[in-house]
Amino acid sequence: MDTLPQTAEIVIVGGGVMGASIAYHLAARGQKGVVLLEKESFFGLGATGRCAGGVRYQFATEINIRLSLESLPMLERFPEEIGYPIDYRKIGYLFVLTNEKDVATFRDVVVLQRRLGVDTEWWDGDAVRARLPMMNWDDALAATFNPKDGLVDPNGVVMGYTQRARQLGAKTLTDVEVTGIRVEGGKVVGVETNRGTIAAPVVVNAAGPWAGVVGKMAGVNVPIQPIRRQWLTTTPLELPPDFPFVIDFAQSLYFHPEGEGLLTGMSNPDEKPGFNQNVDPEWELVHMEAAIARFPALERAGVVSRVAGLYEVTPDAHPIFGKTPVEGFYLCAGFSGHGFMHGPIAGKLTAEIILDGKATTVDVSSLDLARFAEGRLIKEYNVV
Repeated sequence: MDTLPQTAEIVIVGGGVMGASIAYHLAARGQKGVVLLEKESFFGLGATGRCAGGVRYQFATEINIRLSLESLPMLERFPEEIGYPIDYRKIGYLFVLTNEKDVATFRDVVVLQRRLGVDTEWWDGDAVRARLPMMNWDDALAATFNPKDGLVDPNGVVMGYTQRARQLGAKTLTDVEVTGIRVEGGKVVGVETNRGTIAAPVVVNAAGPWAGVVGKMAGVNVPIQPIRRQWLTTTPLELPPDFPFVIDFAQSLYFHPEGEGLLTGMSNPDEKPGFNQNVDPEWELVHMEAAIARFPALERAGVVSRVAGLYEVTPDAHPIFGKTPVEGFYLCAGFSGHGFMHGPIAGKLTAEIILDGKATTVDVSSLDLARFAEGRLIKEYNVV
């Protein structure tokens, strides 16, 4: 077991995709004394390890689209730049729309995406039915499709970043739970853990669904709630080779190929905030009833695995970047279900904020913590 250093320049709390990306990007800039702490026995076992691995350009706000425009190409280059395979599969996201309100909103969203250089296609209901004859889409009115959206292996991304961060001099430690943040005179001076104390002038809260808990340790109110989401994978099914990541938007119901079978999930709109990561069998029945109605062949499929994980949800479904009222205490959390795909750029931007005083690759100044108190919320429509 690696020894806990007594001092560090920058301590990052949380070893999921955000923490791993931040550690790598700081180390790649030549920053010394970077320490990444993860409470689990392996990196990426929290929210990142329990995510469905989807990556997409299709968002409804300019800032999220710009984050994707930077982050997804970083994932494309990942094997060359980081030296680790991540199995990026461009199968495309197909958002299927079944009510007029969504059709009207998505029309405007596609205009915005195209203005920013995202070539999303607009489909009518017949195109959906032609592409997915094995599904029931009598009620499909329209859809949006982007062939560059797809799937990436979350574990590969976390392992690649932590490995490269170590090679560049960062210390990455597992089985270290942060139990307190030390603050003196309005400034961070270190962190307390189950294995001792580390003195440090900079601490980054990248704790995902637990970011609110870590914020409290420093006396900072971080409006992030953990919300359980769950899905399952099936035994082999006959799927066409071009089966995309299909989203029944009105129901927050989704399907994508997984191995020889299918991964399917559905968000429970009545899920109460909490840290429970056990599968809810009652909701699974509701989900599977809706899934079978869409995809009748699922009735004959078996279940290979079930997973529940946590979204880290903010009041406007956008992340929080940057400074807090406590000097030296930074935030990179609150991605509301789409953090994995923005992890690469989020780490780079956080490194810029800490080392340069502001993010320059993408201007994320509107995504600061102060926006909640000041009423500057930015609503994201495309949340699944």
